[in-house]
Amino acid sequence: MDIIEKAVSFLMHDGIVVYPTETVYGLGADAFSDEAILRVYEAKQRPLSMPVSIAVSDFEMLFCVSRTEPWMEDFIQAFLPGPVTVVLPARNCVPEILTGGTGMIGIRIPAHDIALRLIERFDSPITATSANLHGSKDPRTPDECTVPRDLLIDGGMLPGVPSTVVDLTGRTIVRKGAMADKVEAFLSGN
Repeated sequence: MDIIEKAVSFLMHDGIVVYPTETVYGLGADAFSDEAILRVYEAKQRPLSMPVSIAVSDFEMLFCVSRTEPWMEDFIQAFLPGPVTVVLPARNCVPEILTGGTGMIGIRIPAHDIALRLIERFDSPITATSANLHGSKDPRTPDECTVPRDLLIDGGMLPGVPSTVVDLTGRTIVRKGAMADKVEAFLSGN
């Protein structure tokens, strides 16, 4: 059994897995399992009132969990896969705990082969929060992943710049990170 199959097995049983992305290490759990999501919040010591983003493997999966308008789809096509998290209205299938009661969900399509293979093989969204204690430094190496987990997929040293978070309904940047300048230019041009 390879490491991806092993990770998928943990995800299928409400486990939590640390995985590499093109930004930092993520903490992945089944985004449709309340039990798995609660384990992520506990592992990170994150307040339940704060939303947790999810990662999907393709546009089809993104559109299954969110509602979009045509101009938003242009933005999504321009920046994903990549180091950008888009905040969109969540569909009813998304557990409310992930939205922090806002009705909105942050979604990424990581531009990292291991992350994409993991999500594709799991065939469902996984959580996409950083693999660190809430408020701690974003993890660039496996040693910096300080949260309890069932499995860690070692992707070596990662860039360490978190994704830029963009609320597409408000056309605003929530958190500047990787590619923030290009995101700002796109938003101001549309």
